[in-house]
Amino acid sequence: MRQLGEYYMLFAEKSDYPGHYDPSGIPMLDYHGKIGLQYNPIAIAQWGLGNYNLYCRTRDEERKNKFLAAGDWLCANLEPHPLGSWAWNHHFDWEYRSPLKAPWYSALAQGQGISLLVRAHRETGDAAYLEAAGRAFTSFQRSTREGGVTFTDERGQLWFEEYIVSPPTHILNGFIWATWGVLDYFLATKSDIAGKLFEQAAFTIRANLDQYDLGFWSLYEQRGTLLPMIASPFYHRLHVVQLRVMYRLTGDEMFARFADKWEGYARSRTKRTRALCYKSAFKLCYY
Repeated sequence: MRQLGEYYMLFAEKSDYPGHYDPSGIPMLDYHGKIGLQYNPIAIAQWGLGNYNLYCRTRDEERKNKFLAAGDWLCANLEPHPLGSWAWNHHFDWEYRSPLKAPWYSALAQGQGISLLVRAHRETGDAAYLEAAGRAFTSFQRSTREGGVTFTDERGQLWFEEYIVSPPTHILNGFIWATWGVLDYFLATKSDIAGKLFEQAAFTIRANLDQYDLGFWSLYEQRGTLLPMIASPFYHRLHVVQLRVMYRLTGDEMFARFADKWEGYARSRTKRTRALCYKSAFKLCYY
C-alpha cells in the first residue's frame, strides 16, 4: 500500500550542497555571468528532500532543521499567478528552445515543492505547510494557457510541463518528478482530483515510453526537431531510476521493462558511443 514516507530518491548528494548559501542557510546556485547567484526552487526542494531522507535514517536534528528551512522558504516564496494559481517562480532569464523570461515557473518545481511540504506537515503537524502545498497544487488543475502546468494533447493525454513553451516539449524527467508531487499530495490529503491526475499522468508516461526510445538510448524530450534531443548520460541514468520508481508505485510491468532495456543500453559501449555522437550532432545543429 502506497504511503507517504521517505522521498523516492535519496538525494544524498543534494543534502550537502557545496556551493553558496544565503545568511539564512538556504542554498543559492551560481550561474555566473549576467545571471550570477540565484535561488532555484527546484534545487532548494531537492536539498530539503535530501536532508529529510537523511533525517529519517539518522534522526539528526541538523538534518531536520535544514529540511524545515527549505519548507519555510517554499512557504514564504510561493507567489500568486495573475490567472489565479500559485507557483514558485524562477527570477532569472533562462535559455531554452525559446528564451524563458523571468519570472517563469515549472511543473518540476511545483511537484518537488509539494513533495517537500507535505512531508514537512507530516513531520511537524504545522498546517501552514499543507496550506502552501494546496496552493501550489492549483497549478496542476490548470492548463499552461490558464497559468498552470498541464497540457492535454490531441489524444486527450495529460502532461505536466517542466518548461512552459509552445508547442510543449514534454521533458521526461521533469514530467515524472512532477507526477510524484501529485501522488504525494494525494497521499497527504486523499484528494480525488490529485488521485485522478496521478493516474492520468502515469498512463501518459506509460503510453509514450516508446516515443522516448531511440533503440539505443533514451530521449530527453519531445522537441519536434529533425534530430530529436537525446538524453545526456546523467539523464539517461536518471530515467532508469525514475522508471524503476514508477514500477514500484504502480506495479505496471511496462515501467520495469523499459528500465531494464535502457539500463542495457547504458551497459553497451557501442550504444554509449552512438549516443555520444548523436548528442554531439544535435549540439552542432541546434546550439
